[in-house]
Amino acid sequence: MSTANEQGSQLSTQSNSALYDCNTFNPERKNSRLYNEDLAPLQPEQRNWGWFAIFNVWSNDIQSLFGYTLAASLFLSYGLNGWWVMAAIICSGFIVMLMVNLTGKPSVKYGIPFPVLIRASMGINGANLPAILRAIIGIFWYGVQTYFASTAVAILLTIVIGSPDTTFLGLNSTAWIAFVIVWVFQILLFWAGIEPIKHFLNWAGPLVYVVMVILMAVIWYQSGSELLPAINSIFASGSDYSGNSIQAFTAIVGTMVAYFAAVVINFGDFSRFLRSERDMRLGNLLGLPINMVFFSFIALVITAGTLVIFGEALTNPSDIVDRVDSLPLTIIAALTFFAATVGINMVANFIPPAYDLANLFPKHINFRMGGLITAVIAFFVGALWLSFISKIGIVGFVNTIGAVIAPFFGILVIDYYLIKRQHIDMNDLFSAQPTGAYYYYKGWNIRALIAFAIGTLFSIATVLIPALTKLEGYGFLLGAAIGGIVYWVLMRPYAVDPDTIVE
Repeated sequence: MSTANEQGSQLSTQSNSALYDCNTFNPERKNSRLYNEDLAPLQPEQRNWGWFAIFNVWSNDIQSLFGYTLAASLFLSYGLNGWWVMAAIICSGFIVMLMVNLTGKPSVKYGIPFPVLIRASMGINGANLPAILRAIIGIFWYGVQTYFASTAVAILLTIVIGSPDTTFLGLNSTAWIAFVIVWVFQILLFWAGIEPIKHFLNWAGPLVYVVMVILMAVIWYQSGSELLPAINSIFASGSDYSGNSIQAFTAIVGTMVAYFAAVVINFGDFSRFLRSERDMRLGNLLGLPINMVFFSFIALVITAGTLVIFGEALTNPSDIVDRVDSLPLTIIAALTFFAATVGINMVANFIPPAYDLANLFPKHINFRMGGLITAVIAFFVGALWLSFISKIGIVGFVNTIGAVIAPFFGILVIDYYLIKRQHIDMNDLFSAQPTGAYYYYKGWNIRALIAFAIGTLFSIATVLIPALTKLEGYGFLLGAAIGGIVYWVLMRPYAVDPDTIVE
């Protein structure tokens, strides 16, 4: 009982405390164990990202090799008319846009990354739980995306040095060389810093679109008049999905939302660099739902075209390019697919774990050291992807990963908008003193932990328990909703009084 009483007392202190913005950050907080320069709030003059940078974050994410492969697999997995699958993918774009607008706004205002922001709801020590889980997920995805990027490079190397038959862990020597090249290249790009990464994204995203349109045109030309009629029926054959059309539609929406789950949670890692909230909203609008219209149409045409032309569905663009008899297209496409996949790997799977690991021990691990740790562990994940990890199943894999971190979305959003009233004490985010607003009980918000546990158990159950397979694909959305609702019920008595807010 002493735990609850002590935490309740701390919450009462928090609800009556004055709240500040980033311009009143106390320099003395630099001596705190919770502070380092990479986690510190960015001042307005340090923020130079516009809407185009955010647009390209999403362009590279959606058009990465793994993103395309996931979308293509959805056309084949649920027995739906191809146009309905396309509509479901677009619908997911609107949902993700709304979610990232919510999670990105506080970081635009305060200039802080995700692991610092979530200290306000989880506690200064409790924030390490979502940080480490997000880091694990990011490292895992980083390894997987590194493998996918290497398949594009392997196509180029095969043209030059051939492709030996002998393999190790499913990869021949050419594929291993390609994998190592991509792994090293990404480390060098990361080491160059945020600005070079932004410029890399800004040219990679549009270029990939050009290549995908060319590839679609080639596939459409080779398919001829059979293509468009086939879209209505060709995906229905071979699917073993037992649910009805509405369940299939919503499952596709849920799966695509889960694919973006990790970026949704820590979108503040990127929005902190934006000049304004308007830039964030415009970049998200163009980069998500509008982008999804073009992307899903391209994926629809190419996936249906491979069924018509080759008699089998090819879901990896590298495999498609390899089958199309055009050496110039093969070279250009391989380079651009590599660039897009590396680009999103930097943003979604390298930068967030680097921040998250730095948040664990700010005085000992900086941003670059966190990135190196990420790269080393991810090497082994990528190396085992083809021979072992991919056997799990791509859709179930995405849904399970999304389910694990789903409650943090609900907790973060409910805390910032309904409990904290969109105001955070920046000094207390970096304070390890028991009197700090976010110290809670020994640095942990027990109520947030309860909300996380309940939300996670339910969302993971929808993926892993056979009796709940009807809820397949909904894990992230359900976990986020349940985590947020439970958090609101438990924390509502301690909501900030608007009259105590100091602008």
